[in-house]
Amino acid sequence: MPTVIPPAFKSISKSPGLQIWTIEKMEVVPVPQKAYGNFFEGDCYLILFVSKTARGTSEALHFWIGNESSQDEQGAAAMYITQLDDYLGGGPIQYRETQGHESPQFKSYFKSGIVYKKGGVASGFKHVETNMYNIRRLLHAKGKKNVTATEVEVSWNSFNSGDVFLLDLGKVIVQWNAPRSNRMERLQALLLAQDIKDRERGGRAQVGIVDADREDQHPELMKIMTAVLGERRGELKEAAPDDRADQLQKSNVRLYHVSDATGSLMVQEVATRPLTQDLLKHEDCYILDQGGATIFVWKGKEANKEEKRSGMNRALGFINAKNYPPSTNVVLLNDGAEAAMFKQLFKKWRVEGQTMGMGKKHTVGKIAKVERTKFDVTELYARPDLAARHRMVDDASGKVEVWRIEERELVPVDPKTYGQFYGGDCYLVLYTYMRNNKTAYILYIWQGLHASRDEVAASAFQAVNLDDKYNGEPVQVRVTMTKEPRHFLAIFKGKLVVYEGGTGRGGKKMDDLPARLFQVRGTNELNTKATELPARASHLNSNDVYVLVANQTTYLWCGKGCSGDEREMARSVANNLSKREKQTILEGQEPADFWAALGGRAPYANDKRFQEEEIEYEPRLFECSNQTGRFIMTEMYDFSQEDLDEDDVMLLDTWEEVFTWVGRSANDYEKKETIKSATEYLQSHPAGRDLDTPIIRVNQGSEPLTFTGWFNGWDSHKWSDLNDTDLNRNGGRSPASPMAPPSGSASAGRSSPLQRSGGHDLDSPQTGADRPASPPPTAPIVVNGKQYYPQDVLVNKTPDELPEGVDAGKKEDYLTDQDFEDIFGMTRQTFHKIAVWRQVILKKQNHLF
Repeated sequence: MPTVIPPAFKSISKSPGLQIWTIEKMEVVPVPQKAYGNFFEGDCYLILFVSKTARGTSEALHFWIGNESSQDEQGAAAMYITQLDDYLGGGPIQYRETQGHESPQFKSYFKSGIVYKKGGVASGFKHVETNMYNIRRLLHAKGKKNVTATEVEVSWNSFNSGDVFLLDLGKVIVQWNAPRSNRMERLQALLLAQDIKDRERGGRAQVGIVDADREDQHPELMKIMTAVLGERRGELKEAAPDDRADQLQKSNVRLYHVSDATGSLMVQEVATRPLTQDLLKHEDCYILDQGGATIFVWKGKEANKEEKRSGMNRALGFINAKNYPPSTNVVLLNDGAEAAMFKQLFKKWRVEGQTMGMGKKHTVGKIAKVERTKFDVTELYARPDLAARHRMVDDASGKVEVWRIEERELVPVDPKTYGQFYGGDCYLVLYTYMRNNKTAYILYIWQGLHASRDEVAASAFQAVNLDDKYNGEPVQVRVTMTKEPRHFLAIFKGKLVVYEGGTGRGGKKMDDLPARLFQVRGTNELNTKATELPARASHLNSNDVYVLVANQTTYLWCGKGCSGDEREMARSVANNLSKREKQTILEGQEPADFWAALGGRAPYANDKRFQEEEIEYEPRLFECSNQTGRFIMTEMYDFSQEDLDEDDVMLLDTWEEVFTWVGRSANDYEKKETIKSATEYLQSHPAGRDLDTPIIRVNQGSEPLTFTGWFNGWDSHKWSDLNDTDLNRNGGRSPASPMAPPSGSASAGRSSPLQRSGGHDLDSPQTGADRPASPPPTAPIVVNGKQYYPQDVLVNKTPDELPEGVDAGKKEDYLTDQDFEDIFGMTRQTFHKIAVWRQVILKKQNHLF
């Protein structure tokens, strides 16, 4: 019998965006778009998010469970999510979300935040309608990136010393910032308050801010709070710590095979980290347990239908058997449509027919080669995404300076020997280039595998000194021998030679050995490197070109799988390595002297070269912290430049490289520990990452293209045109209070935001609610044919309250120059130079949005 599809699902849009339904009387009902982000604790919801991808669109299904929802309602939600999945062809990834424990993906859909409301169908309470003013509630806001706000008791007992609270009284919303709340928490709470004002109150509410450590500077707002909450007595309680899994816990991944072939459910452990993709068989279903933080259910495409449909029940049974909390997140994935968060838990992940890595394709022949798609380096500046994917900050035409560590000090290297690196040494390489008409720097810290511990430590110490010399502007890149990044190869123009051991001190040349063997890889001067290997036949490979420097002759050995470009670059390398006679020999035509120099014939690799092991990987951005003794990583899902918080240290993982981004206002401890944090991240990664992965330190404002290219729409002027100090000055706002003018500022003496909007004091919630309507619009002031209006005609007005002809999206254009500067704390010209997103925030804060 075919499944009956609820009528609400038949109008589903396949266009990118968000769609939400709730369960009422066991029926699925659409949620009005203006109510998106509001969740009643007594209800369950279904959420469909459609997003654009390189291959079209992808769909994610979430079902959200309120803490007060009934078991019947939860069961109905689970049933409807299955029907919706069937209706969409079984392709979407399914997420089970519980109140207060939502996944980063879920939170990312609600840019202005999530509000948990009391009530719901199951509780018997009536839903609160929007555009109502008889409201009295206290919202406890938490979150620096994606804020969530929970209705709590309207009492001082609900407050603490570390979070932000919103006292919502209908026409007045008072934001109270705890003494130890941080800047981003305050900003996110403000955006939520503005969203409540705009969406629920039609713009007819006022928002004011109180800083707990400056309450005496906000007498009108404190009168309102005292009238509602009474006098505060006693000390504020401590904020509860966030209950988040640390990185070590998340790295403990285990894969289980699930089967009911015997008639009863059997769960058998298959493997622990590092996991590989070949463990997943298409005819079976599996559970992947990520340290109890998230439970993944993977459904093979050839598994029977019943096994697939029972995936969620099996996950819940597994959670119960493991004694995990009921709030544990569950993700259901289909074979071939896995989420990035699942694939990154595996050491290897390939998709059939995919392009491997950054511009590399896997082709099969007698000797398989890794083709590198060519790209025009002149496109790097116009295409930051290209720069990021090819790991090239520029065309490598900048200035190169090299120092070697000797007796813990920096000693300049002779420019004639640039490109020669010895395994017994450590080097600093400073690359200087122009970026946006400004001098920029990259500082490479190259550490030989055979260098002493003292030299490795000295290289790190001297890097700090050199960084200080250039005012912290250089991007620092830790380079482990044999793991040199592409740009490092490019700046040496095909002359990079890595010697296995020895030292370059004192102008020393190659050791007087009977033979030295170098493997050469690369097709042009931007990607070529020669690496010394032990001079033994077993180190040859049919895919490559080798230079063998013997006593009398230098041999150029060309394997059957090498290309003409590779042979040409190898000839250039051979000329740099030796001035002796060169003899080119093809594989299979070697003279006896060649084998003698290698100590005799021996078996060597002559099969096709398989692609270097890579997973299909999407870049991921994390906020990292280990001040509590636990290494906590908080992922920024669907990240953008806005997620880079200047109070924090962030980590961007692109798989081949790991960036640490250091905000200007990050604390000293986190700044010192950046490299250690990145190392801990690699060590604890569930996929068993290469610990020699390049770690790149980037300071705020000095980001290279290889970093910015991973962000859509990067604004290079964001931190140069308007820094944080400027933002705090705008409108006379203090750093702690984005809306309250401090004494002595440009706006001191002006009316408060509450007084400005309507021209009346607000001594209590009642006076705000009973205030008479605003006077009729004033006649415009005409200057040179342009119409201007007084502030009170434009500030905090809805479109239908504005004078005829005024563009509601550009109210600021109708302010006189003096009023403009009084409100924004800057000239009109300066305002239009700053980033658009900053303009929007300032307009919202000043009730002109």
